[in-house]
Amino acid sequence: MGQTARVSAIVWTAAVSLAAWLWLLLCQGFFWRTDVRLPPRGDPGSWPDVCVVVPARDEAAVLPLSLPSLLAQDYPGRAEVFLVDDGSTDGTGELARDLAARHGGLPLTVASPGEPPAGWTGKLWAVRHGVALARARDPEYLLLTDADIAHEPDSLRLLVAAARTGGFDLVSQMARLRVESLWERLVVPAFVYFFAQLYPFRRIGRKGSRTAAAAGGCVLLRADAAERARVPDAIRHAVIDDVALARAVKGSGGHIWLGLADRVDSVRPYPRLHDLWRMVSRSAYAQLRHNPLLLLGTVAGLALVYLVPPSAVLAGAAGGDPAAVLVGAAAWLVMTATYVPMLRYYRQPLWPAPLLPFTAFLYLLMTVDSAVQHYRGRGAAWKGRTYARPDAVTDEG
Repeated sequence: MGQTARVSAIVWTAAVSLAAWLWLLLCQGFFWRTDVRLPPRGDPGSWPDVCVVVPARDEAAVLPLSLPSLLAQDYPGRAEVFLVDDGSTDGTGELARDLAARHGGLPLTVASPGEPPAGWTGKLWAVRHGVALARARDPEYLLLTDADIAHEPDSLRLLVAAARTGGFDLVSQMARLRVESLWERLVVPAFVYFFAQLYPFRRIGRKGSRTAAAAGGCVLLRADAAERARVPDAIRHAVIDDVALARAVKGSGGHIWLGLADRVDSVRPYPRLHDLWRMVSRSAYAQLRHNPLLLLGTVAGLALVYLVPPSAVLAGAAGGDPAAVLVGAAAWLVMTATYVPMLRYYRQPLWPAPLLPFTAFLYLLMTVDSAVQHYRGRGAAWKGRTYARPDAVTDEG
């Protein structure tokens, strides 16, 4: 009787997991589809002025692969690049000037903001300095892009055309991340997949929807929308600055859009699991608002949705329970099928798809580690600079 009850519990738990996957498949904004790309667009009658702001801290390793692509933008209007060297120790600023001298293209200004005051996290102090310099040129748009992001020559032109045609105050593209090493193949496409699951792209661009998010590597923002939303000052505490930026713009009445990129790529390598672990754990607990109850709920949810299906298959096979095997396998199959489009977008083989439960377990551990680091008082970090824990940050200015 005890054996029957135990197996029955496995079947019921697997059935709940299957129901969750059917809901995710049909009711979570079709997050698993990868066809949300730049919306329909046409060339504007006149091309507006654009200032590009690039926060950079110790980026000498990737700058030769990214900065020339910005300088080489084929943009019909006036555009200028501001690279903010945020206390680099590897010659980032000097290298940027040398690259501009060698490659030519758009005008480049390299500036340094000095040490950030209390209350500013991540790269936002550098962004603030760059935006202040850009506003002196009175541009209609700001392009906020990271130092590891490479743009095809028509990237800026397509972004501006999409923003003008669609009437968007913010247009953001999630750059295609590098996927070359074994760990990048296992972890990187899943990172974008999980992000889309949390913030379905279709809902972000819909007026009236409360869902708001952006991808910090590529954000085209109307200058007046930034002023209306008091960006970046209003989000100076944010660790996950791109999502906070999108919420501020949308909350102030702005129309925003986010989708996957075709012609914008990150050149930053994450060859080891340790590198990817640091990238995720840096902000995972901040995503949960540093709330222990949300952490427990997230861990339980990840276990139910991602770990129960393969566990039910193994337990059912070991215990001779075909119902557990059948229901667990059905949930696992739906999970695998929803991951295939993301692997295809990343031009990857399909073998990581059935391994998504293992990858999800890694993310579960990264999230728990993020909470552990928070309670050890290490706070957030950006490029080697550590900031106070959010509950210790003062609200100055």
